[in-house]
Amino acid sequence: MPKILIVDDELNMRLVLSAMLKKEGYGVLSASDGIEALELMKKEAVDVIVTDLKMPRLDGMGLLEHVVNHYPSLPVIIITAHGTVATAVDALKKGAFDYITKPFEQDDLKNVIQKAVRTRSCNQEEILLSQDELSRYGIIGNSPAIREVYAMIERVAPTTTTILLTGETGTGKELIANAIHAHSPRRNQPMIKINCAAIAASLVESELFGYEKGAFTGAVITKPGRFELAHKGTLFLDEIGELPKDMQVKLLRVLQEQTFERVGGLKTIKVDVRLIAATNRNLLSDVREGRFREDLYYRLNVLPIHLPALRERKEDIPALTDFFLEKFNRKLERNIRGVEEGVLEVFCQYDWPGNIREMENLIERLVLTSRGDTIQVSDLPPEILKRTQEAEVSYLEVPPGQFKEFIKQQTNEVEKQLIAQALAQCGGNVSKAARKLGLSRKGLQLKMIKYNLRQKHPPLTD
Repeated sequence: MPKILIVDDELNMRLVLSAMLKKEGYGVLSASDGIEALELMKKEAVDVIVTDLKMPRLDGMGLLEHVVNHYPSLPVIIITAHGTVATAVDALKKGAFDYITKPFEQDDLKNVIQKAVRTRSCNQEEILLSQDELSRYGIIGNSPAIREVYAMIERVAPTTTTILLTGETGTGKELIANAIHAHSPRRNQPMIKINCAAIAASLVESELFGYEKGAFTGAVITKPGRFELAHKGTLFLDEIGELPKDMQVKLLRVLQEQTFERVGGLKTIKVDVRLIAATNRNLLSDVREGRFREDLYYRLNVLPIHLPALRERKEDIPALTDFFLEKFNRKLERNIRGVEEGVLEVFCQYDWPGNIREMENLIERLVLTSRGDTIQVSDLPPEILKRTQEAEVSYLEVPPGQFKEFIKQQTNEVEKQLIAQALAQCGGNVSKAARKLGLSRKGLQLKMIKYNLRQKHPPLTD
């Protein structure tokens, strides 16, 4: 059950909103000002905050600032009077999720909260930490794969070129987007974020481009979209692969011309926005299957950065383990000194399908449930031990008398996977993939034929 925290100094408003949200199936907490809200948040986890702007002691903007710094994945919805819409827009630029103007329709608030809850759920795929917890760019590790990501950030951050971040769920794409913005000339301008997977298809256009008063039922004011709010700054479009096909055309036009019209508006608005997009999908496959526009794909894929899965950077597991132990010792007020050697061995053998998000959640669970001051193998969940043991058995089962053939098969399988991975990372460009692997173009083509990879990755024009 998602839990909503209502922060308002008017008791009647808290009671009305609490009754409405409980009827919708939400858990509800309430506070009379920002100070009381922060005290509640130390004791209970919340999924969305709905706060008034004007309150005693700590007002809505002060609460927003604290949440952005210490709980950056937690959506904050601002409730404001018509006369303070400009302040609400400023709050959006500082990290608020959305705002609602008084008097408001209950359905409007319900829709915004539903969207915030979906976004909160989607955001759990990324590790979002406060600044004093972050090491270099917010990613822990020094493996070759991560050092390559660091180098790419340094190369692309000073530019204004569109960037496409790819990688599995939980690999830290939003952190990389934050790092690029923070190290760019636009660092003092707003960074606006939107998760395309968390918004209903019918609402995407108004979210991106805003709407004019009277554009549709319920549009009682003119509202700027995310592109407008990101003017002179950076717009981060997460899960870009979920964007509806009709909106892909409009997004392409904005990227090419840097102009758009609000929903229901006639005036053309010009913006200066640096776009960073992210996806866990294979957009090239979506292009071939007609789900994603080819012209938009190539417009987005100007400077691609691929984030490695955790199983591809297992050298970083000990450092990540120490980092999360320290984090959750502080958060949960525990004193777990470390993990026994066998735990790290299991961690390094496990394939981590949920990547760093899964590791973070697991270590939080272990810190919370461990009975001693050291986490032991016996503390690990049975499902992780079982998958690790199955992987070991599968690897060690060599058919009798077929050692050489077994080694050859395993070598071919590894070679096939590495080639397929390089082709995917290079968008099917054979020349780029060959350079990445240290092969000649002809040699790579022969191996693609050998492993039947030409159908899955037809060569693109170099």
